[in-house]
This record gives sequence, structure tokens and C-alpha cells, in this order.
Amino acid sequence: MQPSILVVDDDPGHLSMLTTVLSGWGYRVEGASGGAAALQALRERPRDLVITDVRMAGMDGIEVLRAVKDYNPAVPVLIMTAYSSVETAVEALKAGAYDYLIKPLDLDVLRLAMDRALDHLRLQTENRALKERLGREFESSEIIGQSPPMRELLDMAAMVAPTEATVLVVGESGTGKELVARAIHANSPRKNGPLVTVNCAALPETLLESELFGHEKGAFTGADRRREGRFMAADKGTIFLDEIGEMSPTTQAKLLRVIQEREIERVGGDRPIG
Repeated sequence: MQPSILVVDDDPGHLSMLTTVLSGWGYRVEGASGGAAALQALRERPRDLVITDVRMAGMDGIEVLRAVKDYNPAVPVLIMTAYSSVETAVEALKAGAYDYLIKPLDLDVLRLAMDRALDHLRLQTENRALKERLGREFESSEIIGQSPPMRELLDMAAMVAPTEATVLVVGESGTGKELVARAIHANSPRKNGPLVTVNCAALPETLLESELFGHEKGAFTGADRRREGRFMAADKGTIFLDEIGEMSPTTQAKLLRVIQEREIERVGGDRPIG
């Protein structure tokens, strides 16, 4: 279905010209001769885009813009005026206008502005639908909370869970970083694999590298056999590195290479393992 456009202008000739042009471009168009008529038309039927003049008798274009945003903040509004001024443009954009057009209108510029505004609306709608779908599908029974920050956190977790992205979970001690890691794992394609948790602060620096990457036989005193590390244990699953900030810069540099290259090298080894 073609987008529905509402054009608002108290100049009958300009209003008629615009509605004719936009109809010729294939849009569903309705004209309103002033602000009050525009708001009445919006109450009767939602629109995908509003194009309004600034200077009109009664309710001016800025008032129309604010009323449209109060009614539905997602609807893009294009402001047009024959009286170009920086002050008017700034006021319109601050009030939420998508763009600002100068009369007499350049039809190519108008069409480009309309295409961009409608694309923006479409992306907003798709993003909202995606968040709602991910929210319905995302299993987070261990995490309780409906506040806006918590919903934003769960939305982000739902978006990264299906991907192979490396995720940094930041928060004060006791805020539930491991719960977030478990939720991401449980909703990922790797959920049937292991979730391996490593408390980096609990391991001595001399053992941490071997614990993470494994070691070869004879790599150091007491290494009487090859040992696989936690990364290998998490193969086809998820590894959660808790308190990563407690690692030494040297170990963090080695970990960065693992994250970037997606391969490890055992302590004492000379062959990367992907």
C-alpha cells in the first residue's frame, strides 16, 4: 500500500498544486487548509507523513508540528516556508521536524526529503517490531525487572544472543552480570553446548593463561601431560570471563588476539588452534 500523506497549507493554489503532484507520484494524498483541519484529519485516520507550511492563519506550522508529535511522535513532519530564516529552521528542527524546505519548492528536493522521511519511518517501524518479537522470544526467567533500563538491557541481550558477537557486560559487583551471560547463552544457537564460567580474579596470574588456553606437555615444571583450557572446554558453547579487568595487561593482550582471530595457542605450543 502506498504511503498516506497529509499536506497542510492555507494557500489554496499551492495546496492544490502539491496534492496533484504527490498524487501523480503515486501517494495517497489529502489536503488540509489549516492547522485545525489537519489535526481533525489526523484524528480520523493515521498518516505516514505530514507536510505543512509554517506561516498560516490561526494555528501556524510549528504548532501543527508539536500537535502531530504529541499525537504520534513517530510520524515525520516536513516544514516548508517562503520566509527562510535560521531562527525558524532551528525552532522547527528543535520541535521535531524531519526536514525544512524553502518555497518555491524544488520538486526534486521535496521528493528526496519525502523518500528519506518515509525510509526513516519504515526503519523505526521495523526496529520496533523486531524488538517486540525478540522480547517475546527471549527467555529471561532468571532476570526480574520491567523498568526502562532493564527493558533496554534485555532488548540488547536479545539482539546479540543469535549472533557470534563478543559481548562486554559491564556493571558493579553483584548487579547480575553472570545472569545476563546465562540469558544470552540460553537464547543463542549455542544453548545446547556448555556455558563455561571463569573467575579471572580467583586465579593466580601464573596459572590464568594455562587455565584459559591450555598447555602442552613439558611447557613448565609440573606439566606432565597436555591439558585443554577453558576455551576448548567451551567449544560450540559460550565462555564467560568474570572480572576480566583483573587480568594483567599481558594476558589481556593475548585474550584480545583470541577474540580478534578466533584462535588460541596452548602455553608451550607453536600451532594456533581455530
